[in-house]
Amino acid sequence: MSTEPLPIGPDRDALISLMRETWPDAVVATIESAAFFSLDEKHWPNFATVVWTDEHDMGAPSRLSRPGVYRLNIGVGKETFQRLVGSITEPDYAAFDRVLPHPVYAKQRWISILNPSHATVRATVLPLLTGAHDRLAAARARQRTETPGKPTSSSIT
Repeated sequence: MSTEPLPIGPDRDALISLMRETWPDAVVATIESAAFFSLDEKHWPNFATVVWTDEHDMGAPSRLSRPGVYRLNIGVGKETFQRLVGSITEPDYAAFDRVLPHPVYAKQRWISILNPSHATVRATVLPLLTGAHDRLAAARARQRTETPGKPTSSSIT
């Protein structure tokens, strides 16, 4: 298991703020230990989550109880998942600043990263989040055209 120091990067609140500013159309549901980003308050799963507790992960693989540690989770497409993490056989889920398969939802093509550095946010996280957001937005647009008269989503915080 990883014992490395926290990378220099945005803390959890700064990352959540960046995501809210970058995708103002996102519906953000916040609970005590997580923030969920979607495009429609009636339709989940979402395109990203930020979590800071291990309560939903069997065995606490990410060790989120360490001070200042959080995990960003992103839903990606099949090709992206395979390209980024498909060959990882024994991930260190507690390692910082590395794109890994999600410790619970990898089968649904979710990836995760603990405390990304500023460089990783710019080069990797923002493009992945944009892709996840846009993929979900396209799916929602297709659903609206298939069911005319359905109300559009509104942004809540």
